[in-house]
Amino acid sequence: MRGTNMNVCVIYNPRAGNSRAKKLLPQVQRAFHAGGIQADILQTEFPGHAVELVQQIPLENYDGIVAAGGDGTIFEVLNGLLKRDPFVDVPLGVLPIGTGNAFARDLDLTNRTWQRGIEFIARNQPSPVDVGTFRTNGNLFYFLNILGMGFVTDIARTASHFKWLGNMAYSIGVFVQLARLSATPVILEADDRTLTREMIFVEVSNSRYTSNFLITPHASLVDGKLDVVVLNPMSRWRLIRSFPKIFTGEHIHLPEVETFQVNRLRITTDTGRLLSPDGELLGSTPVEIECIPGAIRVFQ
Repeated sequence: MRGTNMNVCVIYNPRAGNSRAKKLLPQVQRAFHAGGIQADILQTEFPGHAVELVQQIPLENYDGIVAAGGDGTIFEVLNGLLKRDPFVDVPLGVLPIGTGNAFARDLDLTNRTWQRGIEFIARNQPSPVDVGTFRTNGNLFYFLNILGMGFVTDIARTASHFKWLGNMAYSIGVFVQLARLSATPVILEADDRTLTREMIFVEVSNSRYTSNFLITPHASLVDGKLDVVVLNPMSRWRLIRSFPKIFTGEHIHLPEVETFQVNRLRITTDTGRLLSPDGELLGSTPVEIECIPGAIRVFQ
């Protein structure tokens, strides 16, 4: 089905992008109409609401479910879908109107080109992408973008107070957290090998970006693997000098950085450490992570 034959349900976060999304709503509605798409728009009212909405809607009535917001909105919609049915066949659309929009970058979308997300939906040619899962404190969650621990999670926690500054919030988070920089003892059980490290952060990525940082430049959404980046101990001054490299992906060539791919990974620390899946702050170590190849179809 194409154009006027399509019906989609849009899970819309009006608070995304420092409430920029609320102002954009009339434009979004017009863009769907211009594309010949019948769009039922459901607005979220509180954190976690997108999960509830997705679990309640009649999926059989729609040709796609659209996450309109930032990475957090995509995270909630994804979990609403896959917790409802791990083998769900309804495709996922992405409308990047939030702050980070890191996953959207792998689809060549930004918050300035969100209209292309509607063009992708109208084209109606979804293709399978990999999904990451993580189990923490007895609960199972899904992610499309990244799962971080350590310095990167501390950055996300700080950035959450500066979201009105857009992607600049994450750069502020870096320099705020530099004052508290420390290494953490970590055990990484990666497929068939075990690594013991003192590390500053570990990032497990399904896609290439986190915020506007090119954290895993060689990651792919369709290779059936997760890309892991580990930053081993580094001085504050060297980290400051090396920081610009993360925008271009050159950081992976630093001697303090390790990269590898996994199907499964277990992260254990001496004490529970906060996790940051897709920019959210959720769960703690120990955590078991796995890649599920082609688990969901995405309009692109």
